[in-house]
Amino acid sequence: MVRPAGRTEPVIIEVAVNGATPRRANPHVPRSPAEISAEMLDCIERGAAIVHNHNDDPMFTTDGVHAVEPYLQAWGPVLERYPDALLYPTMAAGARGIPVQRRWAHVEELARRRMGGLSLVDPGSVNVGLTSDGVVPENAAAEPYQNSFADVEYMFARSGQLGAAPSISIFEPGFLRTALTLHRHGRVPPGAIVKLYFGGRLEFGLPPTEAALTAYLELLGPSGLPWSVAVLGGDVIESGLAELAIRRGGHVRVGLEDYAGPATPSNTDLLDDALALLDRVVTRIYFPDEDAANATDPLLSEVPADRVPTLVAHQAAP
Repeated sequence: MVRPAGRTEPVIIEVAVNGATPRRANPHVPRSPAEISAEMLDCIERGAAIVHNHNDDPMFTTDGVHAVEPYLQAWGPVLERYPDALLYPTMAAGARGIPVQRRWAHVEELARRRMGGLSLVDPGSVNVGLTSDGVVPENAAAEPYQNSFADVEYMFARSGQLGAAPSISIFEPGFLRTALTLHRHGRVPPGAIVKLYFGGRLEFGLPPTEAALTAYLELLGPSGLPWSVAVLGGDVIESGLAELAIRRGGHVRVGLEDYAGPATPSNTDLLDDALALLDRVVTRIYFPDEDAANATDPLLSEVPADRVPTLVAHQAAP
């Protein structure tokens, strides 16, 4: 977590270290529990506040089950070093007629063990898989990813009972409207964070544009829920969406799960790009002829009065 100048709250950077990205697409993607552990530790030590991973259970299954054991193996060394690290898993998609209690069982078990601090809630149903070239890859879901209202209520309720803060995935505007309605009625547990997912090469939801972000922020309105942005099948930094989000009070997710640019970066490369963006976007310079603005600046107001002059720029003598 980074608290740059010009913002009263820190910027949360999440790294989604792998997803379903295969090594043939990027040789740097971690796949084994040991590799995932090492990657998580590197990212946390560089400034990531949240880390998310998948294991090699397929996303689209017939039985809806994801094993908890690979998460225990990957997360154990991370939590031993950083007990308060924020981690969360994925859940299976594409299963039909499988109760949410089974599809979400590994998430529940991790929360029951007080591991990671976050749960996962996907508050809706969506088609994901069609790419910009008009192809649906073989490993994509043949049918919609489905979560009923009852499933969503269950995931939120159990998160609250287990003391886990929900990471709320927003693939479509309807997902957000559902989450916000439940939030207004007190059925979203404390600590929730909204993840606004925009479609890059994946043709779902809204594209990564300023207009699309504005539409989501209009819905978020007075909820007070923190939010972040990600581009699935794209580049959240190169698209300009990360900068827009930071300037408008949001947070950012990067990582090899999402990235689909021309290069083959590592997760730490993508994290370093996000940190560099923060340095560029939100570093504030205070000028001596802006007394009124300086007097109301939220960061300067936290600095002892005798230190304020040391943070105000002055022209160097010729």
